[in-house]
Amino acid sequence: MSYKWLEWAQRIQSISQAGLTFSSDAFDRERYEELRAISAEIMASHSESEMQKIQELFMEEKGYPTPKIDVRGVVFQDDQILLVKETHDNKWALPGGFCEIGLSAAENVVKEIQEESGYVVQPKKLVALMDMNRYSSIPQAFHYYKVFIQCEIVGGQPITGIETAEIGFFTENSLPELSVKRNTEEQIHILFDFNRNPYKETWID
Repeated sequence: MSYKWLEWAQRIQSISQAGLTFSSDAFDRERYEELRAISAEIMASHSESEMQKIQELFMEEKGYPTPKIDVRGVVFQDDQILLVKETHDNKWALPGGFCEIGLSAAENVVKEIQEESGYVVQPKKLVALMDMNRYSSIPQAFHYYKVFIQCEIVGGQPITGIETAEIGFFTENSLPELSVKRNTEEQIHILFDFNRNPYKETWID
């Protein structure tokens, strides 16, 4: 789903962050700070978030702006997909999270799956690399890429983690309420299609 206002706000924020990273001129920096404030104002006016909180979020961002990378584990068992219930919003998502420095995408997904579900897995295939701006029905302040890696369970047992309240396997036609900031129903259906067609080419937006 496309939101032009969100695209504009993200681009303005990106320009302001890059400018504040590389500019040493006091007058230019003042203009970039104003652009950052305008971006926050646009987002606040189209969402339920307070402008001050958005500004604080933007101020934490340093360096040249790039999309954030979120890795998600795709685990099937008897044609059912593994989901975990997030304590943050009490909705369901594929286990995963932001990639951490020092770990590869595959190492990150193994870590996240074990921490959130208790299962030990072996990465098998990069299934999809998706631009979340094209799928999420909920506008988000930053631009995210989602990396979906299919994995096979090789050990462990279902155990909830700090960020998860429940663990379950679900069929394609009986999905629970999803945490759409993390994954959408459309994405889950695409992943089921990969499970039915294991030789399908990797999905790249």
